[in-house]
Amino acid sequence: MYSLTAIKGVGRRFSNLVCKKADIDLNKRAGELTNDELERIVNIMQSPSQYKIPNWFLNRQKDPRDGKNTHSLSNTVDNKLREDLERLKKIRAHRGLRHYWGIRVRGQHTKTTGRRGKSVGVVKKK
Repeated sequence: MYSLTAIKGVGRRFSNLVCKKADIDLNKRAGELTNDELERIVNIMQSPSQYKIPNWFLNRQKDPRDGKNTHSLSNTVDNKLREDLERLKKIRAHRGLRHYWGIRVRGQHTKTTGRRGKSVGVVKKK
């Protein structure tokens, strides 16, 4: 179970659910799996909706481009994140602009905290 979490986009809960759907012992180590068990795991991870994994469990719900619910794995996670940020910057959304400027995005205070990197608030007098 825990060896699946080394894959980007797979956490402990998702790996636990995949192992249960594939009828694999959760205490089994990755090297002990047979080819048949590995094939079942790969199939479930590639198409989780066919195995009745609910949409709220997936990490890519209502994709802005195609509107589908999918689960992104490995380098697809990075690609989707980059596409989302580019889309936000392109439409000049507040979040996109703050990403572009390299400052805090989620409403944190910036006057006194996070002064390493890029300065935002107080300017020191000479």
